[in-house]
Order: sequence, then C-alpha cells, then structure tokens
Amino acid sequence: MVKRKIHHDGSTTTTENADSDDAADYHQTRHARRGLRSSYLAIKNRIHDEKDEIASPESKKFDLIFGEMESLHQLVTKPREQVADAQALLDITKSLVVTARAHGGGGLTPSSFVAHMLKEFGGKGGGATTSTEDCSRNLIAWKDIGVAVSYVFGGGYGCSTMIGPIDAKIKQRKVIKRRKQVKSIELARPEELGGGISEEKTDTDKNMLTMFNILKKNRVVRLENLVLNRNSFAQTVENLFALSFLVKDGRAEIRVNEAGQQLVLPRNAPAANAVLTKDVAFSHFVFRFDFNDWKLMVSTVGVGEELMPDRNSQ
Repeated sequence: MVKRKIHHDGSTTTTENADSDDAADYHQTRHARRGLRSSYLAIKNRIHDEKDEIASPESKKFDLIFGEMESLHQLVTKPREQVADAQALLDITKSLVVTARAHGGGGLTPSSFVAHMLKEFGGKGGGATTSTEDCSRNLIAWKDIGVAVSYVFGGGYGCSTMIGPIDAKIKQRKVIKRRKQVKSIELARPEELGGGISEEKTDTDKNMLTMFNILKKNRVVRLENLVLNRNSFAQTVENLFALSFLVKDGRAEIRVNEAGQQLVLPRNAPAANAVLTKDVAFSHFVFRFDFNDWKLMVSTVGVGEELMPDRNSQ
C-alpha cells in the first residue's frame, strides 16, 4: 500500500510500506546514517588540521581521535558509511606514516634539537625551561660541545694500505716480437704449374667472360641491349651485376652520347704496376634498377636485339 504524508512546510513524502512503524524506522535509520557520515567528515577535518598534535609523542590527540573512530565503527552497517570509515582510517594512517618517516629518516626538528642541546650542554638551568627568566640563565657550554665532537675532526692513526688482496701477484707483461717489414720493390709473379686441378668458375665469372666476348665482337653496344633478358628479370639483374665487375676491373667503359644513350665499350685491363703506383684509379658507378625499369627496358628494346643469351634455354 502506498501512503503519502503531508508535512507542515507543505512537503510530502511517499512510502510503500504497509506498516507506518516501518516507515518511521526507515526515516530514522536514514537520518542516523547521514549523521554518521557527518561525524566521519568532522573527524577527517580534525585529522587534517591537528596532524602536528597527533604526531607529537606527548599529545594524547591520537588516542582520542582513534577512540572516536572505533565508536563510530561499531555503528557502520551500509556501504556508504564503510567508505567514510575507510577514508578516515586512511587519513590518520598517512599522517602517522609521514611522521614516522620524518623521525626514522633523521628528520630532526629545530625545536627538538635546541631542547636536546639545552638538556645536555646547558649551564646553570640544566634542561629546557619555559619561563623567560630561566631561559636567560640557560647558557650553552660551548667548550664542552667542542670536547664532545673533537674526535670527529681528529686525524686517524694507523698504517695506510691499498684496498684489495695483499697476496695478488704482479702479472708479467708479454714480450711482443715484431717482424721487420720489408718493402718489396718488384712484384713477385710465380709461374703457374701445369697439371694442377683448376678451380671451377662461378656463374658470375662465366657471365663476365660471355659479356666481354660480346663487347669485343660488337665494339660499341647500347647498355639496355647488353644486359636485357626480356624473359627473366632475375637474369637481367645478373647481367647488370656482371657488367659492374667488368667496369670495376677496367675491362669495360660506359659512356653517354649526345642523344643521352648509354653505350658500353670494351677496354684492356690496366697493368698491375700502374694500379700499384696509382697511375690508374678504379671507379665505380651506381645504377638504379627495379621491376618497373625492367618493364620499360623490355618495351624499348626490340625483340631479338638482346645480346646476352638466355641461360634457361641453355
């Protein structure tokens, strides 16, 4: 059954409980929970404002606040109040952790330092006092302080030794024998012995020999006609690779005519003495080539104008 209650201020409240006593208990419980959360909020504010007094060893503020939290904890039954209880416990724990770190890490406050100095090295008054007259009579015995800390600044007596094992043996340095370098004036050309087992030539050497014979026969050829294989992009790259070795060894030369065409000519390799004396210098070239360039080269060179043979057919 739904009941609606009209208050004196004109506001209305609706309840779905059939019993009016249950509705009263419900509103009373909600009001109590709200008051419980307000109490936890007040405790959190006290922890924030009185954190110095809570951390002080002489103060009983921590015991009082923690006692209030324990009494409020007994009334917690719902999740919202449990969250408020946990937050208050976290705040007071953080306050204690910060204080413990300050004391444990050597954090000494100026007031505690002065109180300790007056207690240990004070004059007539002895320990620290609160009245103005007693403070004026608390003279510091600086001479006693100097005697107490003199051992820190004194020189240590003893023998100085190196750090490490004493029985370490000295390693003997190895004697390096250097060979005398004799510069040879004439180049040694040993005679080739006949009847020996000749090494098999690689595919690149065979391609270089075939390409050089073609150059000697034709004297001047276009570069695309020399390296193109319209049936295989891989063989075209191998032909270009062989041409680069011929140019490196000085057995072929690449020129560009007035029309912009690249021409390849055969050349005799330079003598070894000319290379040694640097009268002849080797030069290299960079040739950009990809699959699209190969397609363009296939369309440019006519069918049957390729000079290098197809190795697959062989």
